[in-house]
Amino acid sequence: MGRGRTERVLVHRVHGDDRPRRQPDDLIVEEPLEILLDGHLVTTTMRTPGDDFELAVGFCFTDGLLAGAPVLRCRYCSDERSGVEAEFNVVTVETGGRAPVPEPRLTSTTSSCGLCGSMSITDLQTRLQPLAGIEPFAFEVLAAVPERVRASQKLFATTGGVHAAAAFDRAGEPVIVREDIGRHNAVDKVVGRMLLDGRLPAHDLGLWVSGRASFELVQKAWAGGFAALVAVSAPSSLAVEAARSAGLILAGFARPGRLNIYAPADL
Repeated sequence: MGRGRTERVLVHRVHGDDRPRRQPDDLIVEEPLEILLDGHLVTTTMRTPGDDFELAVGFCFTDGLLAGAPVLRCRYCSDERSGVEAEFNVVTVETGGRAPVPEPRLTSTTSSCGLCGSMSITDLQTRLQPLAGIEPFAFEVLAAVPERVRASQKLFATTGGVHAAAAFDRAGEPVIVREDIGRHNAVDKVVGRMLLDGRLPAHDLGLWVSGRASFELVQKAWAGGFAALVAVSAPSSLAVEAARSAGLILAGFARPGRLNIYAPADL
């Protein structure tokens, strides 16, 4: 499937004191996606349809569900209970049974949440090693990333209703950009694409996100081996603590010519 879907609806547009005018408006599509690992249900997440295989692979990888097992293939599954409508809303990631059988999440993952507190920094330190030998990025490079990604945010330009994530190189040029109604989904799509392309760990790249930097996004950047995480908005205190534990560069409030560096603690 392609880079996401939009749906056109008629709205009443109001400008100042003028009477409302009936005009078309493009909205981002939001649908559930069931993610399975070797046929076992992992979670159901609300997402923007498109790049579903990347999303499923990225989610399984950043959540530690693959446990080092290689991804052999991804495919859509039909759901006989739902008929044709579910044909492109169920994806299974297949490792040939090499990955451990996952424990499904008790609740669905919304487009605005990630791990929902199910993991702690101690859990991450058990699963992930601190990033070693990370070369710093020039501050002006990190600050310039948002403007360089903007041209690739096609869905946002159309609807104003999606987040974006981008992997960028040492010069600040985006190499992979993905959009989704959920920040975590956009990141998983980037990570999933890179895993399928054999480009992880991404020690030579940074990860940019179009919102706040939560603990879960630091976890995903750490799992992917990115050297830096740059956010348009603020990080949480737990995100800063996790980034410092990871040895990850964490920047927030990135704007042309300025940004805040939250990790490492000492520059």
